[in-house]
Amino acid sequence: MTTTSVPVQSAIPGYQGSVVPVLVIAVLFGIAHMLTNGQYGFHRDEWQFLSDAQHLDWGFVPYPPLTAAVEHLGLKMFGLSLVGLRLFSVLAQVLVILASGLMARDLGGGRMAQTFTAIAVALSPLPMFEATEFQYSSFDLLWWVLIAWCVIRLRRDDEPRWWVAIGILAGLGLQTKYSIAFELAGVLAGVLFTDARRYVTSGWFWVGGAIALLIFAPNLAWLIRHDFVSYHFLQGIHARDVHLGRTDGFLRDQFLLNANLFAAPVWLAGLLAFFNDRRYRMLVWMYVVPLLLFLLAKGRFYYICGAYPMLLAMGSVVGEQWLRTLRPAWRVGITTLVLTGVFAIGIYATLRIVPIASSGPLRDFALQNNGDLREEIGWNELVAHVAAIRDALPAEQQANLGIAVGNYGEYGAIALLGRRYHLPTPITTINSGWLRGYPQTPPTTLIVLGNSREDADALFTDCRVAGHTTNALGLLNEESRDHPDIFVCGPARKPWSELWKRGPDFG
Repeated sequence: MTTTSVPVQSAIPGYQGSVVPVLVIAVLFGIAHMLTNGQYGFHRDEWQFLSDAQHLDWGFVPYPPLTAAVEHLGLKMFGLSLVGLRLFSVLAQVLVILASGLMARDLGGGRMAQTFTAIAVALSPLPMFEATEFQYSSFDLLWWVLIAWCVIRLRRDDEPRWWVAIGILAGLGLQTKYSIAFELAGVLAGVLFTDARRYVTSGWFWVGGAIALLIFAPNLAWLIRHDFVSYHFLQGIHARDVHLGRTDGFLRDQFLLNANLFAAPVWLAGLLAFFNDRRYRMLVWMYVVPLLLFLLAKGRFYYICGAYPMLLAMGSVVGEQWLRTLRPAWRVGITTLVLTGVFAIGIYATLRIVPIASSGPLRDFALQNNGDLREEIGWNELVAHVAAIRDALPAEQQANLGIAVGNYGEYGAIALLGRRYHLPTPITTINSGWLRGYPQTPPTTLIVLGNSREDADALFTDCRVAGHTTNALGLLNEESRDHPDIFVCGPARKPWSELWKRGPDFG
């Protein structure tokens, strides 16, 4: 061992093996989100998951199948319930916090290190956000953290059977979000460039890899059958994000959003401690490799969010050991200062991210500063408005009516909320809606939304404006700002089969 290695648990005075404080923090975090997650409505992205959950398959255009399968289970259990369906995201983040505290314990941390790690992760903007919505990134974050925890156990105990657990988690990660391949690249680099390379000769290492591939195989087969459409989707979305500047500030947001800003010295200390400890140096590669790959590829900042809990855990252990060398007054003062700063950042992030209030200044502050919350407003009104436009049409036009949408959120909202109004299933070439095809009997009248006037006229005949997408709060979001007009049009200018040859469109 190098001179700066982390002591084993038994060498730490006053080490507490109990995980109760960490568990309490994680549960309180979960309860807080359960109490606030029902304030507004579903996010545009959530409508996409909900619509895909109606058509279970081994893959979808934008993502692998696991998240939609979980949403399908949620619909069976809770129906169309905000709190119920978001329960799975909340549980994922509860496990993230719990695993983070356990990483600190397994690295040799006492109660202070474990508790601080849990608090710092819980009060970091990205983990906080991931509990407010049902997103595939919520589960992606969980798999990143659990893989890191398993690697820590692998290295601490030098037990190669942990590769089985890593393989299972890697397979689940690949069935959730393809970007976990970047973490797996970091794991592989950590094996090859440290003394962990000896695991390559272990059968458990290869068993873990085989398990990961076996779990991923159904989606891989789906991708092959569909000409790797998800790869083309990712290419298109990445080009859009770069063009819109959504990848700007990648390094800045590692500090501002992926982890609590006031805890930055802690996770930086953790990174340095991992580097200085031969036993755990493998985890440096698990951070540096994804960071550099995403930076070079112009990825979005949150893609690497899952790497920070392991750094906070190690940094908390190092910080706890350092504090023990100080006089009591300094120890108390520094601890109080750091915790106060972390809570201050956490409270500010909460006010911006969490839908605390349904009315008043707290609601207005959150909606003004959080575009994702604005995307949860107005969906019920939109569907009701489409139904009202349908009802105002002559009976002969209603008899063979279609609803064409250019936005996956509108597709999901009309597909699910439209049932109470007996609206037809919407038609779209966007994302997985393209896989569901077009009506065999072409509609002669269409309600068209999510498109500009130019696009509507290019696709359909005799278009007229019949309404506008608005919401009771008068908020601007993608639906009310970018494509607010709702049209009533005649038949498509070309056969639907010709329109489908141009798809899918990515959004």
